[in-house]
Amino acid sequence: MAVYQVLVVDDSAFMRKIVSDLIEADSEFKVTATASNGKEAIQKAKDLKPDVITMDVEMPEMNGLDALKSIMKQSFVPVIMLSGINEQGMKETIMALEAGAFDFIRKPSIVHDQDIAQVGKALVERMRAAMDEIKRKADREASMKKRDEEQSKLLQQSQRVQVDPSLPDRKGLLKKTIEPAKPGTRLGSGQTESLRAKPKHPTIPLTKQNTGRLDKKLSLRDSNRALDASNDKSAKSNKPTQSPKENRLSSISRLAEQETAAASAEPSKDSAKVIPSHKGAGPEGSFNKLVAIGCSTGGPRALKTLLEQLPGDLPAPVIIVQHMPPNFTRSLAQRLNTFSELHVVEAEEGMVLRKGTAYIAPGGFHVKVNKTADGRFTVKLTEEEPVNGHRPSVDTMFESLLPYTSLQRHLVLLTGMGSDGARMMKKLYEAGVTSTFAENEETCVVYGMPRSAVELQCVRHLLPLQEIAPKLVQAVK
Repeated sequence: MAVYQVLVVDDSAFMRKIVSDLIEADSEFKVTATASNGKEAIQKAKDLKPDVITMDVEMPEMNGLDALKSIMKQSFVPVIMLSGINEQGMKETIMALEAGAFDFIRKPSIVHDQDIAQVGKALVERMRAAMDEIKRKADREASMKKRDEEQSKLLQQSQRVQVDPSLPDRKGLLKKTIEPAKPGTRLGSGQTESLRAKPKHPTIPLTKQNTGRLDKKLSLRDSNRALDASNDKSAKSNKPTQSPKENRLSSISRLAEQETAAASAEPSKDSAKVIPSHKGAGPEGSFNKLVAIGCSTGGPRALKTLLEQLPGDLPAPVIIVQHMPPNFTRSLAQRLNTFSELHVVEAEEGMVLRKGTAYIAPGGFHVKVNKTADGRFTVKLTEEEPVNGHRPSVDTMFESLLPYTSLQRHLVLLTGMGSDGARMMKKLYEAGVTSTFAENEETCVVYGMPRSAVELQCVRHLLPLQEIAPKLVQAVK
């Protein structure tokens, strides 16, 4: 069994002792050194190269956030932040997660043994998850490297294969690549190479000036072909065959028509099925679309990347479940609100959902979407038992969307441990939900929740994190 080396950083000698004992209660981990401030942590991380670091947020000389940023510049090592529950500590913890910390736990209360044990269990769980992810990514890189090497060998082998001109049949083939086909003759299988040998006409870019001329030429050619087809008794259809240029022109025309239709106020087929406008979100306008997002480990950083790409006029509310303890979700919402054009808030009981607003489930509460008697959609918070070990739970939030078939529902699963959200994404997928997205393995901090959804075959769009927002906006708008 591998033993992972841990560096424990905290300005309190008592807390360093508690954290060290909690870590070494698991035989997989050994505390190789401790540090009392950020500067000392940077030097020891450089000298000892530990497998994982636990980092106090608030320390003298240099705090944990600044130390983390410096360590991340040197080399990647998983850092788990230990945070107090005061305002400054929570704010800096969220910033540390954005800066690359693997995860965080709140500091244990030294007066409650049960709390210390719970924190110790959570800490070891996160450390083990960090080690598993490092191994998974290393295995993935090795597999990709091996695949690339095999493809390179195949390419080299194919390039070494040369034509032998001494063979009679190959002489014939070589000759056919030079001799053009005679007019009026039909090409056989041995004459396909002659098509490649024919010189290509230069492509003329479409402009306002030459589009008209092209239209006339295409129209004349279409008329000639239609006449030929009508004279041919063996023709199965008198529909003229489109050339590649005609196909491109038709595509351009169709795109122009689609853009014009999207810009107009005419309702689409989908919007014709939705509930009347008075059942929407109140003074900021009705909506018939909703985005629901779930994430866990690595989520704050992923949410920042996603939300800062979403436009403020997104025609849907956004409901977010991020696995986090109480109080920290408010700091997360405040922090994300500074980056996003959306209005980002911590969800509160009875809030009316409005398009262009993101609602983050408060730690310690499940969040559900509720529909009132007058047709408005509101936030409902409950303290029911944890689901999949979490409260808030992504599955609980997704499940609350099942009855609202009049809404175009768009589901997203981002990085996170476990499988929370996958089961209900599958149910909504089977019920005909509009679209489902998941972050792919390449960009996930922990490829757990998205992988579970992929294994259930309920993900329509599996994408790197940076590509999700543009595709989501396209689907919603």
